[in-house]
Amino acid sequence: MTTNLKSREDSVMKTPSFDIEKIREEFPTLHQEVHGKPLVYLDNAATTQKPRAVIEKLHHYYTWDNANIHRGVHTLSERSTQEYEAAREKIRQFIHAKKTSEIIFTRGTTESINLVAQTYGREHLQAGDEIIISHMEHHSNIVPWQILAEQSGAQLKVVPITDQGELDLEAYQKLFSKRTKLVSMVYVSNSLGTVNPIKQVIEFAHQAGVPVLVDGAQAVNHLSIDVQDLDADFFAFSGHKLFGPTGIGVLYGKEQLLEKMPPYQGGGDMIRQVSFEKTTYNDLPYKFEAGTPHIAGAIGLGAAIDYLQEIGMSHLATYERDLLDYASKAFEQLPDLKIIGQAKDKTSVISFVLKDIHPHDIGTILDREGVAVRAGHHCTMPLMQRFQVPATVRASFAFYNTFEEIDKLVEAVKKVQEVFTS
Repeated sequence: MTTNLKSREDSVMKTPSFDIEKIREEFPTLHQEVHGKPLVYLDNAATTQKPRAVIEKLHHYYTWDNANIHRGVHTLSERSTQEYEAAREKIRQFIHAKKTSEIIFTRGTTESINLVAQTYGREHLQAGDEIIISHMEHHSNIVPWQILAEQSGAQLKVVPITDQGELDLEAYQKLFSKRTKLVSMVYVSNSLGTVNPIKQVIEFAHQAGVPVLVDGAQAVNHLSIDVQDLDADFFAFSGHKLFGPTGIGVLYGKEQLLEKMPPYQGGGDMIRQVSFEKTTYNDLPYKFEAGTPHIAGAIGLGAAIDYLQEIGMSHLATYERDLLDYASKAFEQLPDLKIIGQAKDKTSVISFVLKDIHPHDIGTILDREGVAVRAGHHCTMPLMQRFQVPATVRASFAFYNTFEEIDKLVEAVKKVQEVFTS
């Protein structure tokens, strides 16, 4: 079963910029045992492991440079500020934004979406207006818009998806009306791996004069992102999905939109002048960064981006596609296993169910075999209802995974079947 695709792995491993054994050595968490078995970590859509470059960067910051930023004139503060703002510039380059003022640090994708909902949304939507989302959205791209709808009287319109887990573009276009004021769409589904034709989504919305927010949480670690080429109005993602620290995220927004949006929170650093009579706000991006930010998180995210760019996103994408292809073909040979989500264009996620076996039971047995996957609704309960399943088992791959690990996953799934048929 492994011969043909293993030859692909060998060819990739010989590429000077992509040595899988060397790469795995950079991720300490991967080198441990779980229940006496070598860890096979396949829960990357939930969070990714961190390379030594990120871990050492965090250690260095807290050991030598720990100080608050922007306000201090002493050396530690100046060093921290320089590193923090350097990370912003790295992110700008990574997603090809025009200006660093368009890069806002948040706690993650969820806060980024809430920021847009409670600033741009509350300013521009009123009773009867419409927000378009899709049936494959994460709860963090559903609930903030429901809250806004309750506040404003606006309505949600949901784009249906096909049985293969692909966006129905024709239905999407038909949802538009004169009351459509915003589209918020996931780029890559965290449950299905589907890569949405987000550029087409944006182009059509712009023809109607409607701005688009892109949930890029599952896209930034698999695809090369160019927000200017996409023409995205807003783009949100999280650091911990991108091999960086938890608790740090990014909201990109076009400068002309951000300038008109009111602050999301009030406090230090987002102000220019404060009196009891009136407060004036700081310039972008600081207008949206109230209080002491996650300084170490931003610096760590910058280190993660440095690491990824050193390897090359195109190399990672090619290798991950081979992993997905290999795993998909192996799963197709297993009896009573159904893959949920068969989009033609997808990233390295396989969600599946086994006949008459609950996903939580599958996940528990896989864990005893050392295989870490996610079992549940993956914060996409409407999507589970669409496919009429209570939950799925999700195996999600990263560039540090191997073909041998997929073999171990398959063998573990076979063991689950043996346990429940014996």
